Amino acid sequence: MSGGTPTAGGLMRQRHSQGYASSGDDLEDDACSRIRPQSPTFPVKRTWVEVLENVVWIASAVLIVYLGDWHSNLVYILFHDGRIRRIPLYLGLFGVSLNVLYFIYTSMLVWGVRKSSERWDMSSTDALPFVTILGLVSFCLFCFSLWPIWSFLTLPLVVASV
Repeated sequence: MSGGTPTAGGLMRQRHSQGYASSGDDLEDDACSRIRPQSPTFPVKRTWVEVLENVVWIASAVLIVYLGDWHSNLVYILFHDGRIRRIPLYLGLFGVSLNVLYFIYTSMLVWGVRKSSERWDMSSTDALPFVTILGLVSFCLFCFSLWPIWSFLTLPLVVASV
């Protein structure tokens, strides 16, 4: 046993500060008095390749939205162009909306978990295959509905917009 302050009945441990560390004799006290490691730090400096990739992605997104099909911008095309197949577009938007609602629900569920010992509700993980398939179907529907305007460029357009 580790030492302590003498009392009438024997020895009693006293903790005077947060810096207390036990001798390792008592596992409960030792477990709570260990110094916890710091969280990992993220690199502050980025390589020029990472910066170039970010610039290319942002520039491509801006060009797609601003230039559209070289005659009008993407928002105008989505609302007014007759070449777009409307039903697959709306079904794809509905699928993406369901995915977003599921992710919002799951993030709210995580906020509700207070202790690491609490288990997640199994109903939240049971829907993952459904959400994955719904995302793939929505991707295919977007490609099918926008193919008459951008043909093979529809694939990078949909990938960049996701």
